[in-house]
Amino acid sequence: MSEAPGDSPPPDEIERALEATLFAAEEPLTVEKLAAHLGGLENAAVRDGLRALAERYSKRGVHLVERGKRWHFETAPDLAHLLRREQEQVRRLSRAATEVLAIIAYHEPVSRAEIESIRGVQTSAGTLDVLLEAGWIKLAGRREVPGRPVIYATTPEFLDHFGLESRRDLPGLDELRAAGLLDPVDEAFEEAMESLGGGGDGEGEEGDERDEEG
Repeated sequence: MSEAPGDSPPPDEIERALEATLFAAEEPLTVEKLAAHLGGLENAAVRDGLRALAERYSKRGVHLVERGKRWHFETAPDLAHLLRREQEQVRRLSRAATEVLAIIAYHEPVSRAEIESIRGVQTSAGTLDVLLEAGWIKLAGRREVPGRPVIYATTPEFLDHFGLESRRDLPGLDELRAAGLLDPVDEAFEEAMESLGGGGDGEGEEGDERDEEG
């Protein structure tokens, strides 16, 4: 987009450029990255273009959405069942893993010791590895305390999977279930979150008994 300095392309041209860029992108993009990619546009112009584009796609089979301050196209919620077969191929999580994921989502950044304190039982490295491999949690640095333990946080992929714009929307999972958007893994995750007040009971699925080390 080669505009003279100080000039701004017409809004419809910005929308078309954003549409092409996001369709071709391999991952969700922030406003800043989009602005840089489109020749240094003002962030405000990019935001306006994204909002207009999102409105235009609001009744289409794909929607333009913002998750964790990154924008991408995704299947419209009412058509999610068409992709259910693909979702079922995702590795199923044990009860212990869903508890750990819920704890990280609500308390991040959180260390393994803090997770164990909330659950009341040890958490195996394998459980955390499963969540890391799924791309739903990440290493978020180290706690500045003796021993400098690793701390964990959720990822934009976690927000994408559960249809959340940010962690502030976590209580909205009841709405997702009412809309029929939760598969069995999601429902187990929701149940784990609801039980956080009393801590986890430590009972995982078969092959993850009490999630103890060794």
